[in-house]
Amino acid sequence: MKKVSLKNSFLKLCKDNKFEKNTKQIEIIESLNTFIKPKNRFFNLFSKKDKKLCFYLYGDVGLGKTMIANHFFNYIDIPKKRSHFNEFMISFHDFKYKDKSNSINKFVKNLKKYKLIYLDELQVTNIVDAMILGKLFETIFLENIKILITSNIKIDDLYKDGLQREQFLPFISIIKENSIQKKLIIQEDYRMSGLNVLQRAYFPITEKNIFQINQIFRKLTKNKKKDKIILNIKGRKIVINNFYEGITKLSFDYLCNDNLGAEDYIAISDVCKFIIIENIPIFKNENINQQQRFITLVDILYEKKVSLLISLQTNLENLNSSGNLAKPFKRTLSRLYELTSSEKKLA
Repeated sequence: MKKVSLKNSFLKLCKDNKFEKNTKQIEIIESLNTFIKPKNRFFNLFSKKDKKLCFYLYGDVGLGKTMIANHFFNYIDIPKKRSHFNEFMISFHDFKYKDKSNSINKFVKNLKKYKLIYLDELQVTNIVDAMILGKLFETIFLENIKILITSNIKIDDLYKDGLQREQFLPFISIIKENSIQKKLIIQEDYRMSGLNVLQRAYFPITEKNIFQINQIFRKLTKNKKKDKIILNIKGRKIVINNFYEGITKLSFDYLCNDNLGAEDYIAISDVCKFIIIENIPIFKNENINQQQRFITLVDILYEKKVSLLISLQTNLENLNSSGNLAKPFKRTLSRLYELTSSEKKLA
């Protein structure tokens, strides 16, 4: 039986889930189809003659980039690997930590079994990643491995205003030369549509709201065993005192004031299925480091499908942002709307 086309399978996905059919999303699907089927010859898939080895999909938050990329990834029947960008970089640094000699070549050698690597939510925020990405991607492309990337940021603006950005520019040249870059533009944020009533976001931080949150926590943890768990991440210890079979309550300060990163948040999300985060502040330039950690935390909780309840100093619309993080924080807000919407069930 002939396999249904990528476009028709996407249209069926929209119909089955009652998504509004959107011409811009369909255009991206058609471009992805060209990316995997050069000259309409499927047996030429990933031929060394193919010039473009990367499909770089970017656009504002809540437009369906990840939905489109996930559908494409699930559709294509080849050796493939999907990873959140943060997790991918952690896996590289872990490998480098264990094998310090020629680590990039050896790391990429382990990826040769894949014809496609899908990296979701690419953003470059630290100088360590910025310095090695050029050589890492150059080596991946030399092995003729194709890459699918989603991001909120166009290639030229990656790591904008970052420390020693001039050393990051070779990566921009490499990725631009090898990429089909497409921007997804849709007027409405589909994640926020119809999600204006928030039953799991409490603001401001008052005695009444604290009481209501504590009531919910007691309800969720009733008849569940209380534990204290200790997570060990490369010598660092994260202690969760009030842990009830995957349910816990943690403060924003505990999660974001200390020097935690993606690896720590992944470890937390691996053991937690429902987290109450208390006392999220208004963001400004003075707490930019905490905001950056919060952005990473929400990305990982969203990726890992961890349910969430939050208390905030103000509503989501007025959380503000430090100037440098305003763009990525739009994605965070959109995901918080979804994670705390009334349509989401409690754990």
